[in-house]
Amino acid sequence: MGCYNSVVVSAPSDKVFDTLKNFHDISWSKNVITKLEVIGKKSGHEIGAKRVLNDAFHETLLSFDNENKKFTYSIDDGPGPVSKDNVKGYIGEVSVIPITENDTSLVVWTSRWNSSNGGVAEFCNPIYYALLQDLKSHFS
Repeated sequence: MGCYNSVVVSAPSDKVFDTLKNFHDISWSKNVITKLEVIGKKSGHEIGAKRVLNDAFHETLLSFDNENKKFTYSIDDGPGPVSKDNVKGYIGEVSVIPITENDTSLVVWTSRWNSSNGGVAEFCNPIYYALLQDLKSHFS
């Protein structure tokens, strides 16, 4: 089970990943993220960093790979289909892949989970799509 969303961004991969890589900064997504609360003292690049998005999504940074331009995170609790009572083992991954033609980037946002009571992909795919559209607009 999982989600897959991607977008081509008109910017070099280093620049795109520099924008995405701070787990505590999603200021590039004004249409989706209205509030980000940092939980704890870890920086936005440290494994174990925690955040709460829009007073609803509780997330933890699980891995960070600056060289390969990717990170993973868990959703520990959230609304409806991504609540801890509905879904188990939710892992999201964001990757930035350089496209040599025109020095652009492919951003891929995927997620997977071990089990759920349903509705996770239907709930998450529109959110990831909107986030990626905000990212694309950020570089337009």
